[in-house]
Amino acid sequence: MAKREWLVGWESRLLILLTAILVAFGLASIYSASSTLIEKGRVVGTSLVLDQLLGALAGGLLLLVAARIDLERVKALAWPIVLVVGGMLLLLVLPFTHAIAPRINGSRRWLQLGVSVQVSELAKLAIIIWTAMLCAKKGTEVRCMRRGLLPVLAVVGPLAILLVIQPDLSSALEIGLLAMVVLFAAGARIGHFILLGVVAMPVLWQRVEDAQYQLLRMTTFLDPGADRLGAGYQVDQSLIGLGAGKLLGVGFGQGQQKLGFLPYPYSDFIFGTIGEEWGFVGVVFLTVLYTLFVLVALRLARQAGDPFRQYLAAGLTVMIGVDAFTHMGVALAILPTTGLVLPFVSYGRSSLVVALIATGLLINVGTRRRAKVA
Repeated sequence: MAKREWLVGWESRLLILLTAILVAFGLASIYSASSTLIEKGRVVGTSLVLDQLLGALAGGLLLLVAARIDLERVKALAWPIVLVVGGMLLLLVLPFTHAIAPRINGSRRWLQLGVSVQVSELAKLAIIIWTAMLCAKKGTEVRCMRRGLLPVLAVVGPLAILLVIQPDLSSALEIGLLAMVVLFAAGARIGHFILLGVVAMPVLWQRVEDAQYQLLRMTTFLDPGADRLGAGYQVDQSLIGLGAGKLLGVGFGQGQQKLGFLPYPYSDFIFGTIGEEWGFVGVVFLTVLYTLFVLVALRLARQAGDPFRQYLAAGLTVMIGVDAFTHMGVALAILPTTGLVLPFVSYGRSSLVVALIATGLLINVGTRRRAKVA
């Protein structure tokens, strides 16, 4: 009787180790950053950690499923996945769905379905799977604009528009970037991307001008001292915390910026909190972990024998890498403020679960299967 034997290489084992370290470090950092946070008269740090722990447990189970599922089945489900996510994005912008899609902090990004789901995180995963399926199916035809770039834009474009309406310009740009990365990995022409960038730039700039908060973010990025108490306040406080950390940090739980100075020290700007409490050594440690994760995942993508696996791994790797290094770049004031979280570390169950599913799929790509006679 033949059984399947799963052969997990050192790359996949290292990804598991890196992911476990990042998740554990994230739980500790969230507790430290929120330990003094008071809402409705009570300290909520413990509840945030418990929420994140539940997300980690759910994500861990889904990681195991993603690591063992037949990727051909995932490929076959690409269209249903993207259609379901598209429907969820539509629910977020309809005028009669406020009961399940409330406006929070000026935008409608979360669906309340028993648990709060940030649909933009699911959209990233869905777009990668769908674009990888399409590119694997079309093969060399992706070099033709009519057969390659345009079909992708026909699906990514409406999803990006729904994200912009929320508004969530950062996620809209990211799903476009991820689709282009998969296309590039499949061999699409660089000239097509340049043409697309030339056409899209005026539209994007107009959108930035229309959204005053985005325009203020760009202004403060170009001139950090222009509005230190307004649009530039978060980044300014993040830099103060990073500077205070010096070489070894002020100590775990001893950071001062979380005491009402740095907004969202447990999510959007958790890197600033880490830099203050763990210092330059902690920042370098975290950077090395993410760099290793990306390099190992790219190695898995390069070694994948099947086109779909290769494109899928490339897209997932860039998703984790872009989120991580963009988050760090924002905290260091070398990139405009975007609101992207630090994968595995920042508070946010949706982002954590999606990152763990992505890791499971990467492990799947690096897993070899062979028949074993019982």
